[in-house]
Amino acid sequence: MSVEQEQDGRTIRCLVAKVGLDGHDRGAHVIARALRDAGFEVIYSGLHRSPDEVVQAAVQEDVDVVGISILSGAHKTLVPRILDGLREYDAFDDRLVLVGGIVPDDDQGELRELGVDEIFGPGASMEEMIRYIREQAPER
Repeated sequence: MSVEQEQDGRTIRCLVAKVGLDGHDRGAHVIARALRDAGFEVIYSGLHRSPDEVVQAAVQEDVDVVGISILSGAHKTLVPRILDGLREYDAFDDRLVLVGGIVPDDDQGELRELGVDEIFGPGASMEEMIRYIREQAPER
């Protein structure tokens, strides 16, 4: 493990979560593998998780990054519930919240105002995502 893969002597932990009824998880698997290959510790939620299940996994696994993969168009309903749940457990301020998938440009500002740190849509590179996490994962 290289020094840049560690943060405060530990590996950055990421949750890759599929929330809602969206059954397309190929992208989430690819991202989880790329993050593992980059040296991060990755937990994959599996399909069809509720916002509360994602929050519980993030809290129990004490992740640094919550990555929400969503293609269904339900991002304006499901992502705010996850953000509210993280705040309810006092687990919001020291975590990155990333959204990946299909999020129309008109909705991205609203999600950022609610607390999403970054949105990676189609065409985003793995290198860009990995670099962002290394640079922005909060020190805890």
